[in-house]
Amino acid sequence: MFYGDGVSVSASVPLTVESIRDAPKVLLHDHLDGGLRPGTVVELADAVGYTALPSRDPAELAAWFLGAAHSGSLERYLETFGHTVAVMQTPDALVRVAAECAEDLAADGVVYAEVRFAPELHVDDGLSLEAVVEAVLEGFRQGTATALADGRRIRVGCLLTAMRHAARSREIAELAVRYRDVGVVGFDIAGAEKGFPPTRHLDAFEYVRQQNAHVTIHAGEAFGLPSIWEAIQWCGAHRLGHGVRIVDDITLDEHGEPRLGRLAAYVRDTRIPLEMCPTSNVHTGAASSIADHPIGLLAKLRFRVTVNTDNRLMSGCSMTSELLTLAQTHRYGWDDLRWFTVNAMKSAFIHFDDRLALIDDVIKPGYAALTA
Repeated sequence: MFYGDGVSVSASVPLTVESIRDAPKVLLHDHLDGGLRPGTVVELADAVGYTALPSRDPAELAAWFLGAAHSGSLERYLETFGHTVAVMQTPDALVRVAAECAEDLAADGVVYAEVRFAPELHVDDGLSLEAVVEAVLEGFRQGTATALADGRRIRVGCLLTAMRHAARSREIAELAVRYRDVGVVGFDIAGAEKGFPPTRHLDAFEYVRQQNAHVTIHAGEAFGLPSIWEAIQWCGAHRLGHGVRIVDDITLDEHGEPRLGRLAAYVRDTRIPLEMCPTSNVHTGAASSIADHPIGLLAKLRFRVTVNTDNRLMSGCSMTSELLTLAQTHRYGWDDLRWFTVNAMKSAFIHFDDRLALIDDVIKPGYAALTA
């Protein structure tokens, strides 16, 4: 696995869109408001009288989202969410979007997912934070049941996100703890990193830690090592959302051998998971290309790397397309894709027994069937 030239063990089943879609996959970093079906955006906009969409044709709208997101700027990328959030302000809309999210992920072969959203962005029409969370959880329940009826089993956990430029993080942290026994698995902060360090929300992170709850933090995407260091050492992050800039603490010696700085070594030694989103990172300018994305080096160095979608609508991607692109670019085989998947399942914010059961009963047998 991850040989020096990037070649992995050969597989009896070719790596194709169809075969990768059938493989069991785990997704830890996916935004609910970044994964709507284009047709759903149009229908919900019509239902609430939202007239600011750049197009009412689903295909054209999908192309617009992809083009607008592929700007090389995280801030410009984030602007596209104005349209999706605008149509997610009612209980019915939130239930529908969450249900379709679960159905779409299951159809893509995802067996476990943690989907995040910011409750504070969905209260413009008077919903309470609690009503927002309950609508989303109901949608996940409905979507999971629909997928099961179609022969696809998926488990979806919910991550509650606070916006790092706002001042409601303690409220959202308390909400995450309040709903942790009915589907919420952790707490997150997101938004523009520059100028909004995670330490602005220390009160929220201290509360979550005191409550023995889980934390992932968007860090090291558009900003560098200080963002990662603060997320880990001040805020107690159990996982890093993106974390691509940890590569800035890795240098090459005169022989071309990598040398890890103290922060990079700490992240690797303590097995802090990196929620890497290759296509999205290219779109936001965090990486210049898939070939040059730090995921290749970090995987070779055996960091706890996971593969994720970030925003399926904005980046026009899926777990299948992300894994296929990586396999084609880095000449990965089934063993490598299994490694990414097991990494993610090990890093999920559910109980150890549940993680182990999915690894032993679903993931390993699924990949064994592809390499037999």
